[in-house]
Amino acid sequence: MIQRIQSVFLLLLALAMLSVLALPLWHKADGLTGQELTLTAFGFQAGGKPLALPTGPAWIIGVLAIASAAVAVFEIFQFRNRAKQLLLGSVNLLLIVATLGAAFYFSNQGEQHLNVKLQGKELAGFYLPTLALLLNLLANRFIRRDEQLVRSADRLR
Repeated sequence: MIQRIQSVFLLLLALAMLSVLALPLWHKADGLTGQELTLTAFGFQAGGKPLALPTGPAWIIGVLAIASAAVAVFEIFQFRNRAKQLLLGSVNLLLIVATLGAAFYFSNQGEQHLNVKLQGKELAGFYLPTLALLLNLLANRFIRRDEQLVRSADRLR
């Protein structure tokens, strides 16, 4: 039953969260001083070199993204137990929201590190957890629909 539509949504969710690991999330450049600061899923980089800011471990974004992708892949193979799939979907919802929150928090911390007057910009990796959130909601909707279909068929027996 891996070919079901919710499995496709969950696979796309896992790919979106794994893409967060490869793409930069946020970037800010100061034209006057030539300083650049980029936020990736595993921390800040200044000019391609890792930079440790005193704001905390930014690698938590990567850990949350990996955990979310792993839960989504595990959820695909739980197709015989729809209640467990719905529970895993709820856990994944929390992981994706935590990823979004961590990305937002660390991008705000990066804003304060360089010239405060200049505005940094969010890049593609910043918006992928939002796509993953939408895919998770769609997958849960179709899992719920399958469960209702099975229950209605049991009532007919």
